[in-house]
Amino acid sequence: MESDMNDASDATDDTDPATEPTQADVVTAFLRNRGEILLLCRSDAVGTYPGQWGGVSGFAEDDPDSQVRTEIREETGLGDDDYELVRAGRPVTVTDPDLDREWTVHPYLFDVDHREIDLSEEHDEFRWRSPTAIVDPADDRETVPALWPAYERVAPTVRSIAADDERGAAALSIRALEVLRDRAGLLVAERDDGGGGSEAADGNEEATAQPEDEWDELAALAGRLLEARPSMAVLRNRVNRVMADASGTTDTESDTTAASVGAPAVLAAAVAGIDRATAADEEAAAAASEFTEGTVMTLSRSGTVLDALRNGSPSRVFVAESRPAREGIDAAERLAAELDCPIAVHTDAAVAHVLATEAVDRVLVGADTIRPDGAAVNKTGTRTLAVAADRADVPVTVVAAADKVSTREDVNLESGSRNAVYDGEYSLDVLNPTFDVTPAEYITAFSTERGVLDAADIEAVADEFTELADWREHDPSAAE
Repeated sequence: MESDMNDASDATDDTDPATEPTQADVVTAFLRNRGEILLLCRSDAVGTYPGQWGGVSGFAEDDPDSQVRTEIREETGLGDDDYELVRAGRPVTVTDPDLDREWTVHPYLFDVDHREIDLSEEHDEFRWRSPTAIVDPADDRETVPALWPAYERVAPTVRSIAADDERGAAALSIRALEVLRDRAGLLVAERDDGGGGSEAADGNEEATAQPEDEWDELAALAGRLLEARPSMAVLRNRVNRVMADASGTTDTESDTTAASVGAPAVLAAAVAGIDRATAADEEAAAAASEFTEGTVMTLSRSGTVLDALRNGSPSRVFVAESRPAREGIDAAERLAAELDCPIAVHTDAAVAHVLATEAVDRVLVGADTIRPDGAAVNKTGTRTLAVAADRADVPVTVVAAADKVSTREDVNLESGSRNAVYDGEYSLDVLNPTFDVTPAEYITAFSTERGVLDAADIEAVADEFTELADWREHDPSAAE
């Protein structure tokens, strides 16, 4: 994050430096959209670091959590509904001897819905860039002090992906590719400066500048990502594709070596993979908009389903609340704020009743994983909804990118906290499965970026993804 001083008193900078405090707290916000972050060029209207690039920043005189949102509004024109906090990081301390000032930088990461920015006078221009541009030796933009260490404090990690129980599989798969991209980008930078240290992607690895070791390190990191959420086929497929593309296993004519498949190759493949994954999720949602006519029922909080409903023209939407975390309530509130049609929420137990008493035209659900046989793994309650819909003769469409097709028949069904279901004094066995499996016979169609598929098409997609996993058998050093 950056050392930023953007308030009115700093803009004039006419105080005597000898009377200024030697320490100051500042906030820096990294705004993320489609895997890239917003970088701003500081203007001459600010008193420190004009012409240098950073995030959204300013003095934090009282509460940094409140101040960072004020800075976002003032410097970008974004409204409170345009962005969502992902995480706040541990402060970074940096000393600038030229200013005789020690900055304590409080870093934040926000996801932003769009890229429409209205700059204040504190900045001359902005760019949406991969975070690796901060350390890219080929990028001639000078950044404010400690921008990369601040970003690392809020960047996705193996641990944060493993612990995230709020975001869906598609979003977490892109976060996994960001982990690979960020580490590969840092290794590329270290090639140029001959080594050096930095916090690694998951907080443990030692930095290395040895090109011959890069593939081994990045392959090990990819392995940990694959193990972080074993039930999420989309994460596995997308990580495998990046590593397969980087290693040359997807190109039968490629003559790869350890040097050619090091950090630069993984960096390029990860950046391309993020673009491909983002486009696939959007295209799957766009394709599903044709299924949103009339009254639609859904459950939980699939981002792809929400986008499909936004793109479509439903006349009414029913949303099951999805206990115990009640993600459906959040989904219903988002839809109510954005759609011009009635939105109804109900308990999970009421799905059969609603289907029997209301004129529901279609059930739309997401999927964390689609098995090779066409069964869908999704938020618990999906199976109940699909069986009830079958009984009511209501078609069920799964909206998901084809990357969610698994190569495995067996899936690891995750469970949530027992306390979310029961935290009383009695010794009870508590079941809180996070996912259930809906057999293919209850699914009418799969809406993907490849078009509308049926269960018979899914097996061929699984075979394709099986080949991507062969990168783990590839030894680049053997080609030298």
